[in-house]
Amino acid sequence: MTPEETSQLLRKFKAGEVSEGEVLNTFRAEPIDNLGFAQVDAQRALRQGFPEVIFGEGKTPAQVGAIAAKIMEREQRVLVTRANNDHFKAMSARLPDAIYHESAGCVTVEAHQLDKRPGLIAILCAGTSDLPIADEAGVTADFMGNQVLRVNDVGVAGLHRLLANMPIVRKANVIVAVAGMEGALPSVVAGLVHRPVIAVPTSVGYGANFGGVAALLGMLNSCGSGVTVVNIDNGFGAAFAANQINALASLYQF
Repeated sequence: MTPEETSQLLRKFKAGEVSEGEVLNTFRAEPIDNLGFAQVDAQRALRQGFPEVIFGEGKTPAQVGAIAAKIMEREQRVLVTRANNDHFKAMSARLPDAIYHESAGCVTVEAHQLDKRPGLIAILCAGTSDLPIADEAGVTADFMGNQVLRVNDVGVAGLHRLLANMPIVRKANVIVAVAGMEGALPSVVAGLVHRPVIAVPTSVGYGANFGGVAALLGMLNSCGSGVTVVNIDNGFGAAFAANQINALASLYQF
């Protein structure tokens, strides 16, 4: 249960719409569902505002399906990242409403969509080759209840493409900038906005890119103020951080 759902339950109890026993049964639920191969955190949403997210890579399809079904029982929504088609098939057998976002490598299931909070997250993708990581960030941010602006192929090789989109990008509360190669995009963006910029280095590039290390080091050494950097190819982590920033920013006008 999220904090909002917990408050709603307590309001219903106060209004006499649910019994004391129903409330007690809800809060008596064990904080961990032990599946043997995984201990599912049943109170993640209560602590952090969103249920546990499954990292699919390295898990068998059967394991992903079982974990997803258990999370869905309690939370009515589940997100799997780094998922493949076999993971999707295993989930679909248990959760027929599962959706496979192939480019993003994500699977989502939800009993109902979250209301979109005020405020915008902009996700800028430097090159078409970076799209899978930007897509992971986009699916995550959208699934968490955010309005998402996607702007693709705006890397520094053609700076005019970025500048043409800046009027709408500046409307965002937080910006995620995804880039491989030398990783220059976040620095350029940070010099053009008064918003937090979350930089995502990707493993796209030739030999001396070292699988994204060059982009990572470039971003960490950015001279643009307000740039925060996540790990290589971690679109999910960037989107999760952007969600938390947007949730706070949406409470204020700035």
